Amino acid sequence: MRILFLADVYGAPGMAAIEGNLRDLRRELQLDCVIVNAENAADGAGLTPKLAERLLAAGADCLTLGNHLWRRKELAPYLIEATRVVRPANLLEQLPGRGLAVVTTAAGDKVAVINLLGTFTMDPAQSMFAIVDRLVDEAQRQTPYVVVDVHAEATSEKVALGWHLAGRVTAVIGTHTHVQTSDGRVLPGGTAYITDAGMTGPHDSVIGAKKDLSLRRFLYQQPQRLEPASEDVRLEGLLVETDGAGRAIDAQPFRRAT
Repeated sequence: MRILFLADVYGAPGMAAIEGNLRDLRRELQLDCVIVNAENAADGAGLTPKLAERLLAAGADCLTLGNHLWRRKELAPYLIEATRVVRPANLLEQLPGRGLAVVTTAAGDKVAVINLLGTFTMDPAQSMFAIVDRLVDEAQRQTPYVVVDVHAEATSEKVALGWHLAGRVTAVIGTHTHVQTSDGRVLPGGTAYITDAGMTGPHDSVIGAKKDLSLRRFLYQQPQRLEPASEDVRLEGLLVETDGAGRAIDAQPFRRAT
């Protein structure tokens, strides 16, 4: 199986990159499954039901989220019924949505997707390490293909989770920083790993936002409403190839200019 994970879609430029390129990419790369982190799709902060449906219609099989989950109030009721959209599992259990989803590919294979939130600066209800083993066991009862999106600020948390799950899941993919790291690899036991898969959006920016607006915030230490930039739009992520038992045999950082 060939799985493409596309990192944080940022605003309208990121949406256009997905909608204008994903179907061609599926054919070109012979992809069986595409997972997209969509937590910045709505003007750089959050996701709306309409944007979620557009991403799924464009060719995404499953969407993951992150710390901007509740920035758009209309998303909460949508998550109750959205079986192909996952939010961080280590939030309060009574909140709407699911932290584990299982999607079916065109060939009939099942892929489980788990979404987790790091502790540092994120303040989830509980540590992701406290619940991840249970989630992995639940996923593996349905399929050997298990992909984990760990949305976290701290590099150490993501690396630690990768080693904790090495040989037990298909992939552990870090998101959130919008800067693609150079450590994409396959860990012992067949787990694809990258500390951060990057950003699908405008890279002539400060992690997606217009440079001048971000600079004002840092230079003058005043609140500043950020807006998505528009230039140097790229798709970024991780391309994973697996064997028939759900083990990764190759993991390559993915980057494509639009």
